Amino acid sequence: MQSGPSRICIGLDAPRRGSTTLFHGRPFPGQARLLVAVLAFALTAGAVPAVQAQNARQELSAESVIETIKRRGAIKIGLSLFMPWTMRDRNGELIGFEIDVGRRLAEDMGVEAEFIPTAWDGIIPALISGKFDVIISGMSITPQRNLTVNFTQPYAYTGATIVANRRLTDGFSIEDYDSPEVSFAVRRATLAAVVVANSFPDAELLLFDDEVATMQEVLNGTAHATIASEPMPSRYSRTYSDTLYVPFDVLFDEQSEGFAVRKGDPDALNFFNHWIANYLRSGWLQERHDYWFKSDAWADQVVQ
Repeated sequence: MQSGPSRICIGLDAPRRGSTTLFHGRPFPGQARLLVAVLAFALTAGAVPAVQAQNARQELSAESVIETIKRRGAIKIGLSLFMPWTMRDRNGELIGFEIDVGRRLAEDMGVEAEFIPTAWDGIIPALISGKFDVIISGMSITPQRNLTVNFTQPYAYTGATIVANRRLTDGFSIEDYDSPEVSFAVRRATLAAVVVANSFPDAELLLFDDEVATMQEVLNGTAHATIASEPMPSRYSRTYSDTLYVPFDVLFDEQSEGFAVRKGDPDALNFFNHWIANYLRSGWLQERHDYWFKSDAWADQVVQ
């Protein structure tokens, strides 16, 4: 009997018992489904990190203090009383450069400004604990502080000047102030205290809780001098010119000032930095700074 034509398969194309492979390397349906599943898994696995990253960004944004401020309808601003950064007028209301800045910032955010006066040496711990959202208080940007909080770009600059009692320091050179017989009254936990310790290490250091008290010590003649940020020394020397004077045209430790925010909040830094850049560019920050620091137009609003 004549047999039909025989099919000859060679090498890898030869079918085996139980094999799902057809000739010419094409998959059987079972293998095709497996291949599709493998490809789908690979694509999904590749997408997971992107999805996770997006979710992380959304969660980080939702936790930003900017969102908290918007939900609350108010921005809580921590500050300390320094003339003319922040002070109280004759009616007890807060006025000053930082008050102008805080109110304009709140207005642009569409919220109310809530100012929280805080002792200077406790203001950073209060920020970290969540007592307020941001510090706007003429805080100088330093590496030491930056280990604990994040700073925006500078919105203002300042430096410190000596103001002295005329009678006690008559004829003094700047070197004469570095003596155990000379006393400096300064506000505790400020750059002024650091400047005295570094520039006049042999002088006696008297520490007080506010700058008004340090000036009073010099006025009373119980301290030879103080170092404070301008314009306070120049203002006091004009007001009490018979007793006080600025003996040297020397600015100690010029510093840049920034808003301070809690770490881990890039959205807050982004918003505040852009806000500052906008008002530096427009000249509004400089205009407000000049009003409070280079004029006495506001002086009759406060008790001298």
